Amino acid sequence: MRPLSAQTRTAMLAGGVVIGMGALSFASVPLYRLFCQITGFAGTPGVAEAAPDLVLDQTMIVRFDANRGPDMPWSFRPVVNQMVVRLGEENLAFYEAHNPTDQVIGGRAMFNLTPEEAGGYLVKIECFCFTEQVLQPGQTVQMPVSFFIDPAILDDRDAQFIHTITLSYTFYPQDLPPDMAQALTAGDGPAIETN
Repeated sequence: MRPLSAQTRTAMLAGGVVIGMGALSFASVPLYRLFCQITGFAGTPGVAEAAPDLVLDQTMIVRFDANRGPDMPWSFRPVVNQMVVRLGEENLAFYEAHNPTDQVIGGRAMFNLTPEEAGGYLVKIECFCFTEQVLQPGQTVQMPVSFFIDPAILDDRDAQFIHTITLSYTFYPQDLPPDMAQALTAGDGPAIETN
């Protein structure tokens, strides 16, 4: 077998670099999201299966904020604007969304948290933001978010003096799940349910 020429080796190496960089750029968004969830970087709340066993008497104020992205026709608001919570205690808050149109509309909530230093310490157990939400024409829903403030916040020199955290959601329109879009196109859409 003849050895490869220098030009062939260079071309193969350049092609490998291009493929590798393409794969890396494709994976960068999910990797960045995972990094933010693990570290709380950029104000990203953590995620856990359950609240810790340790509940402290120390309290903190959690404020709730709601916004809509461009072209999102829903109304969207927190049911309560703020809560006083004990560190380590599981809490349940609700946001309300209403679809005033005569169309089935899907939406996805993106979230952030301020101040950013508290990002890893507000930990979600369940949240409507984990999945796409679909509202029927005229439907109003209350969507829960279950969370706790990790008592470890008291050990963080950058976050230990935080007394108020704001959890903010922005809803954006989202394409309907393929099975639902196909059923609506065929005229077999889900039953319309209004609350």
